Amino acid sequence: MKHKETSMNKILLFGTVIFSILAFSGYKAFAQLREENKQPAAAAPKILIAYYSYSGNTKEVAEAIHEKIGGDIFEIKTEGSYPEAYRPMTQQAKKEIQDGYRPKLTTSIADISQYDIVFLGSPNWWGTITPQVSSFLAAYNLSGKTVIPFVTHGGGGVQNTVTDMTAQCKGCRVSDNGWVGYGSRTMGISGWLKDLGLIK
Repeated sequence: MKHKETSMNKILLFGTVIFSILAFSGYKAFAQLREENKQPAAAAPKILIAYYSYSGNTKEVAEAIHEKIGGDIFEIKTEGSYPEAYRPMTQQAKKEIQDGYRPKLTTSIADISQYDIVFLGSPNWWGTITPQVSSFLAAYNLSGKTVIPFVTHGGGGVQNTVTDMTAQCKGCRVSDNGWVGYGSRTMGISGWLKDLGLIK
């Protein structure tokens, strides 16, 4: 009888040990899984939407982008002004572009290095970006950043705007999937941002 009790005790002891090992292993696996789930998700890219707008068209597009994806929005402003009449204004703009004029910026960004993606907006003036946008590109180091152009026009389309922006943006990657829209047209902005992978 004693022998049977001893055998039974051994079996119970062995079962208890096995159960304890399995329980401890399960707890370790659960704890490890919980720790893995605590790992922070990859940080979303920091976005800046910078633009120059003369008539308000580019501003409307910038605000439409900002409404969809958030980020920081920045209006490029400079010294100088243009005549109110259309023809004198366009002639002054043409001369500034031909002369390579770079007006002095009157607005500034405290820390451009914090941004991963920069949306950069310009009207199409005489087939290229405006002197104000050129001043912005000359003033800030965008090296290593992704720059996404958005261009507004009165019928000229993209022309050399993106090509010239790329040439002036030293060390950055200018996206070939920029926005080009007539006037202040924003229809299609959501689909474009989805294509860029910035909204679902």
